Amino acid sequence: MEFQEALMKLVIHKTPAHHKAFFQEVSGKEKEREEKVATGAVNTKQKWRISFHRSSSNNKVSKTSQAQQKETPKEFCCPISGSLMADPVIVFSGHTFERACVEACKTLEFTPTLRDGSIPDFSTIIPNLALKSAIFNWCQNHSLNPPKPLNLSTAEELVRTLIAKNPNTQIKKEEEKVSTSVEELIQGVKDSPSVKLDQAVTELIPRPIHFHSSSEESVAATAITTTTNVVTPPLQLATRPSCYSSASSSSEIEILAPNLDEEEEFFLTKLKSPQVFDVEEALVALRKITRTQESSRVVLCTPRVLSAFRSLIISRYVNIQVNSVAVLVNLSLEKVNKVKIVRSGLVPDLIDVLKAGSPEAQEHACGALFSLALVDDNKTAIGFLGALQPLMHMLRSGTERARHDSASALYHLSLVRSNKSKLIKLGSVPVLLNMVKSGHMTGRVLIVLCNLGSDSDGRAAMMDSGGVECLVSLLKESEVDESTREGCVSVLYVLSHGGLRFKGLAIAAGAVEELVKLERMGSQPAREKARRMLEMLKARSKEEQEDADWEELLDSGLMSRTRFRFGGAMNGSCVNSSEF
Repeated sequence: MEFQEALMKLVIHKTPAHHKAFFQEVSGKEKEREEKVATGAVNTKQKWRISFHRSSSNNKVSKTSQAQQKETPKEFCCPISGSLMADPVIVFSGHTFERACVEACKTLEFTPTLRDGSIPDFSTIIPNLALKSAIFNWCQNHSLNPPKPLNLSTAEELVRTLIAKNPNTQIKKEEEKVSTSVEELIQGVKDSPSVKLDQAVTELIPRPIHFHSSSEESVAATAITTTTNVVTPPLQLATRPSCYSSASSSSEIEILAPNLDEEEEFFLTKLKSPQVFDVEEALVALRKITRTQESSRVVLCTPRVLSAFRSLIISRYVNIQVNSVAVLVNLSLEKVNKVKIVRSGLVPDLIDVLKAGSPEAQEHACGALFSLALVDDNKTAIGFLGALQPLMHMLRSGTERARHDSASALYHLSLVRSNKSKLIKLGSVPVLLNMVKSGHMTGRVLIVLCNLGSDSDGRAAMMDSGGVECLVSLLKESEVDESTREGCVSVLYVLSHGGLRFKGLAIAAGAVEELVKLERMGSQPAREKARRMLEMLKARSKEEQEDADWEELLDSGLMSRTRFRFGGAMNGSCVNSSEF
């Protein structure tokens, strides 16, 4: 019998020639035996031989695996890694990725552009259990091992490769994000107000009197121009401090990688030393390195280093406290580090510094909270941990730099609804309005009020505290600069959504005359807002006039009917009399 698909073949050997015709692979011993048979040394007999041809089966298996790879459904593969997903997740935009790839993209602050041109949104992650089960069943049906979850370090390497291929993707995303937030939150406020808002406490000028600080100032080198005149970009109602610097490239990180463990161990040994001098020396070195070398901010921001800072930030030694908080500010300049610092549990320690630290340490703490608040993922956490009230206190009674950075931090934190409610309940609205009346830091306070006014409770609190009258009075002053005037108009425009109550308060405060002036002589954004508010006030005035005419008509009709009924009763007859 002849079996076509069998792995074994039954062969009858009659002659050596016939034997060689049937067999292709023969062992060494069999070759020797064949030679003996050919020479007649061995008696030839009929034999049964079984030959196993494994090469053909291996070829079949390899061809099958290649066919299976070609048949792998595209929806089972991660768009970033290109391999089968072991832990698929659905992101907010509806795309599906491997979980480790999403975490790596969030850690490195990178958003890829997919092949179809779409951009995923990693703000929300939902496990895709149905797809995970489908991939597992598909692997079983095709005799394949289920995929193993991707290692986070491997995923980060893949993402860094994508970043190297698309270096401008992240920059474009940030620019779009900043411009969108400006347009949506405070429409029309001037992008470059004349009020100089030197935004981070890391931009320190050598001061004549300060607590004993033995280190260099924690400052971005490009931010300081001179010691007498600091030219810093304005707040721009957006998300970027002047000390901000983009994340270091992967090549820079790789250069420092070989010495990372040695440097980390060296600094950790110094920071944990019982000798105060060793700790101060390590902090001074760290402060200088993290100020000048952007790549060092990433590689030195490790869980062990951050854990060592917890006891240093609340140290009773002024130099240690000041320098440790300054180092933390420098580390927070890198976007990759912002979430790490908040998750390490250092925010409560920064809040303690705001409450009871030295003035210079308080300045750095305000700058650190401002820098950390730039990331949306940190805003709610910082407010929940109790930073709002100490920041309000620093805004009222801190040093000049502490006030500036606390106002900037409050602005970014107040972009979140939960923090708006907390600030309103803390009674921040009357405090902010009093600062506007006093004329101190008016520009920054107005943008915080603009955020609070976007909420109905905030509008009510401002109108209860005399906000409309305060802002209109500020518009009437002739010495107010253009940026402050535009800020007042922006807050009034937000309050104009408060309905009839605002209209009554605005008319009573004399807002119509000031809005008419702004419509004629103000800047383009101010003219547009003034025009809309005037249209709204005039329309409401016409409606109120019509309501008054109807009331007068009804009152006159009611009085005539009353007089007729009383007169009829006196004469013994009444038109409306009825018998019941």
